Amino acid sequence: MNDSIRTARRTVLTAGAAALAGGALTACGGGDGAKPESEAGSAASSSSPPSPTAATAAPVKALAKAADVPVGGGTVLKEEKLVITQPTAGNYRCFSAVCTHTGCLVNKVENGSIDCPCHGSKFKDTDGAVEKGPATRALAEKKIKVTDGTISLA
Repeated sequence: MNDSIRTARRTVLTAGAAALAGGALTACGGGDGAKPESEAGSAASSSSPPSPTAATAAPVKALAKAADVPVGGGTVLKEEKLVITQPTAGNYRCFSAVCTHTGCLVNKVENGSIDCPCHGSKFKDTDGAVEKGPATRALAEKKIKVTDGTISLA
């Protein structure tokens, strides 16, 4: 090959590599930092604080009616994997319904105890602590609130 063809080929390859590198830098956020009109507008609108009505408009999901949780007992919410207890009148507690032994769901609350049917573990309805193994760790407590007779996560 003669020198002029090698030079032309080198020039084409160098120019192509530079164009590819420039495109890659632009795609990775390089370039002059200016954003297209559509991106600039969306970035500005997303950085403004939400309006007070938007924050208060978020619905709170009710877990249960307070009246449905018996005093001295509780309610297992299988879909939510939660158990709500009412050890004494007006004192509601909520725990994970997933047994800490092997991950089975607890199935009932009676006589002050949250019971797991798989291996017989029992947990206190007041604080989720282990009463009887084989589980060795308490049920995780969840924060709840009772508003107008409705129990929801806090």
